Amino acid sequence: MFTTRPTLQGTFGMVSSTHWLASQSAMAVLEDGGNAFDAAVAAGFVLHVVEPHLNGPAGDVPILLAPAGGRVRVLCGQGPAPAGATIAHYRSLGLELVPGTGPLAAVIPGAFDAWMVLLRDHGTRTPAEVLTYAIGYAEHGHPAVERITGTIESVRELFETEWTSSAEVWLPGGAAPAPGSLMRNPGLAATWRRLLAEAGAAGPDREAQIEAARRTWREGFIGEAIAAHAARPAMDSTGERHAGVLTGDDLAGWSAGYEEPVTYDWRGWTVCKAGPWSQGPVLLQQLALLDGPLEGGLNGVVSPEGYGSPEYLHALIEASKLAMADREAWYGDSAEVPLEDLLSPGYNAARRALIGERAVPGLRPGAPGGRPPVLPAHAARAGATGGAGYDAMGIDAAATAPGTGEPTVARSGETQGDTCHVDVVDRWGNMVSATPSGGWLHSSPVVPGLGFPLGTRLQMTWLEPGLSSSLVPGRRPRTTLTPSLALRDGEPVMAFGTPGGDQQDQWQTHFFLAVALRERPVRGGWDLQGAIDAPNWHQDSFPASFYPRRARPGSVTVESRAGERAVEELRRRGHLVTVAAPWTEGRLCAVARDPQTGVLSAAANPRGMQGYAVGR
Repeated sequence: MFTTRPTLQGTFGMVSSTHWLASQSAMAVLEDGGNAFDAAVAAGFVLHVVEPHLNGPAGDVPILLAPAGGRVRVLCGQGPAPAGATIAHYRSLGLELVPGTGPLAAVIPGAFDAWMVLLRDHGTRTPAEVLTYAIGYAEHGHPAVERITGTIESVRELFETEWTSSAEVWLPGGAAPAPGSLMRNPGLAATWRRLLAEAGAAGPDREAQIEAARRTWREGFIGEAIAAHAARPAMDSTGERHAGVLTGDDLAGWSAGYEEPVTYDWRGWTVCKAGPWSQGPVLLQQLALLDGPLEGGLNGVVSPEGYGSPEYLHALIEASKLAMADREAWYGDSAEVPLEDLLSPGYNAARRALIGERAVPGLRPGAPGGRPPVLPAHAARAGATGGAGYDAMGIDAAATAPGTGEPTVARSGETQGDTCHVDVVDRWGNMVSATPSGGWLHSSPVVPGLGFPLGTRLQMTWLEPGLSSSLVPGRRPRTTLTPSLALRDGEPVMAFGTPGGDQQDQWQTHFFLAVALRERPVRGGWDLQGAIDAPNWHQDSFPASFYPRRARPGSVTVESRAGERAVEELRRRGHLVTVAAPWTEGRLCAVARDPQTGVLSAAANPRGMQGYAVGR
């Protein structure tokens, strides 16, 4: 089978991330004697610098970690809604949705604290040692990738007229950095150097330095600057200026914490995900739906023999629709989620019977445990429940272009941001998977003097009470960020993930099944690169998680490499198929470890010419 590059193999360490400089920085940490957790933290901070259009220090990061000989844990770097973020307050401003940009959409920043907690509890390095790579790129520059330039140009007018602190950082000399030119962020470098000076003043003890850095972020000069900035009105996606509700008390009162993963056993594998405050269990629900007999001539297609056939694609797409409908009705942090029922055999047998020969466009959430599903009113207004064609929904084509996985800016000025990912496995068997996002350069004005903006994850909540994903102070927005870890016989063997917003667990399900079903060995290991390179797809029959929360009922976007026969068969079955360019769907990274031999593997996405795997 043709692949764009080899699946890397070795015994020392492997890294895969969405940017080659982050991958190589993490590898440098491994070469210097650090472990997988040290390496992941260093990569995370480099991603803030080299992919600022995709993430930033004030963004979010869920992390799945598997210490050698220990159990898999989730480290939640998703901050909750501030104390002042009430539905009544946002409604009093005349809003029906939380804005997609600006300070009103800011949650308590989670990424920085999560990286520091990971370093403290599982790493071996000091803050200065892991931050040196990011500081170097911020001070001395890194070659700008094309998408950074395009993103800055798309919001140039906003920066020049409203977000002038952002113009100072991203339009130096009045111009966006040309692709390939050296791009610097001296303000961010200065922030990290000052933070390290304050951390170093805590003495030589590594943990004391980390705790001092965390205090500086939450209560010191960084926390003070963030709180003052959030209180200043700024233009947002509503076309009006609003002040945020994030305060110093919010920052001081929260820290990243550990949770147990949600798991599902599928044909000898155990897949681990974050809880339903993320969309992670969507992948598990898809596996549960595909773990039994299907009707409509589809029985047996989820198999090595059926893999990649039009019927296989149809089954996966319809299972994805059912799982995403349940996400919309049940997932969130603002009410109890009946997760045990959602993953139970009886529930999934009944839901599996809904997958038939024809495509069904609308949302069809289930009733786990007999509970009636409740959908947000916006879902009906967006046409997601009625099966209306997307042409009748007034959708801006610029915001829903095929293969849109990188940030886009629609003609209305609405913005979407994408995400980063990093996976690491080391020679001791430590494994980590993290999906940093939020705090994009076009999300909110740069905090003066700090060199980074706030995040906008609050846009994923509803201004409607009584929903699992309603806006509630102290509760996390339902994030799209969803890293993955997989086990065989109780041993962690694979870490993987992808950017892509609502597409993440669609693309990851496709990848996981490509690995698990084909079982094609590459020098004794799994064909990670072949699974990443395989033609991919996504569907949009649900309200998007990003402002303005549109849906495209029945819409499926398929890479042209899937072939004419697959496209024709999907259309015959009733899917509204958009054929995308051949390398546009998916941004996957993956690493693996064979516990029997100790052989490590890694692969990375070729799409976008940015992700890279390294190792030896």
